[in-house]
Amino acid sequence: MDRVSDASTTTVVEQGAKLNPWRVVAALLMLVVGVGILAFAMSESEAANRDYDEYWAVGHQLVHHGNPYDSAGVLRVLQAGGSKGTSHMILRNPPSALFLTLPLGFVSMRTGAIVWSLGLIAALMLSIRLLWMMLGRHQDRLHLLGYIFPPALACLLAGQLGIFLLLGATLFLYFHASKPYFAGAALALCGLKPHLFLPFGVVLLAWIVWRKAYPILIGALFILFASSMLSLFFDPAIWSHYLHGEKGENIQNLFIPCMSLLLRVVIDRSAIWLQFLPAFVGCVWGIWYFSTRRDRWRWIEHGSLVLLVGVMVAPYAWFTDEAILLPAIFFTLYRVSNQGRSLVPFGCLAGTALLEVIAGVPLTSGFYLWTAPAWLAWYLYAVHGTMHDIPTLEEVSVKAR
Repeated sequence: MDRVSDASTTTVVEQGAKLNPWRVVAALLMLVVGVGILAFAMSESEAANRDYDEYWAVGHQLVHHGNPYDSAGVLRVLQAGGSKGTSHMILRNPPSALFLTLPLGFVSMRTGAIVWSLGLIAALMLSIRLLWMMLGRHQDRLHLLGYIFPPALACLLAGQLGIFLLLGATLFLYFHASKPYFAGAALALCGLKPHLFLPFGVVLLAWIVWRKAYPILIGALFILFASSMLSLFFDPAIWSHYLHGEKGENIQNLFIPCMSLLLRVVIDRSAIWLQFLPAFVGCVWGIWYFSTRRDRWRWIEHGSLVLLVGVMVAPYAWFTDEAILLPAIFFTLYRVSNQGRSLVPFGCLAGTALLEVIAGVPLTSGFYLWTAPAWLAWYLYAVHGTMHDIPTLEEVSVKAR
């Protein structure tokens, strides 16, 4: 098995610990340019074509103590902000997730685009940096591929919040052993779209009980409670508004390019329960998978597979939601690279998806049905062979000492 030697690991850690001013300048320039591009893309005239405008309108509804799940009210805010649309989708995120939209409620649509873009790019940069450190601080710059990972790029272009989900998962992976309360608090970001993390959540609960890692659970529950209370402060009836809004949207009639919906359409379009069957099977599989590996469980390795399965079996998931799979992508890229195997298969998959994004293929298109199974297939290809050849953050620290 390939391992980083003691001497080389110590050198890499020491080099990573030094702050290179040129890298700082380059990172700041990248951030400024990226924010400028995205803010322009989400300008007042174009925002109606992006998901950002929905969050902006919801933030304004919430700040003014309105119902953030009121379709007519949100539409009025959008039109007042410059949107020429006559309809829109109801926000499906739970009230505990609305703390992210609150800052947008105090600014104009254009200013909010800058704030939102800044948050998205900063979250992506931090996630990539932490994953790079977690996987051994390799100097081959392979981690830079994260900036053009197609689902993450689609998130940036659409103003979607999938990158915040990625940040939550990454912070948990990085801090679960050293700062469990903070790691649990970070998981609250995954609560923005909990249906994507059903197998992951079941496995996490089993792992917490097995390892008696209750501070993680306490941290997550505290932040979820605090964010829910914040939403209740602005709208005391927000939970009833949420449930009513979910029923009124008729999401079962929407075409969402994911495997669960495809299963329902193929078998019985009217049987809504079929759309949730894969998630149930995924949770059962997750318990089995954890129980057979609990004594040697590594979140970056085994948790990556659980994330991949969770996205593929989710009741509904968009292509942009696959941004949360970046930890799995990084893990597999380094594994394949360390083994001297070809990265061409990943290049073909990512390149095809990237062409779809650049070509402007709508996120509602069936052309994105293949991506979630493709990332899972790539993972299985990457882990085929020797195991544990990538040092974790803890292993790097031990070797450095």
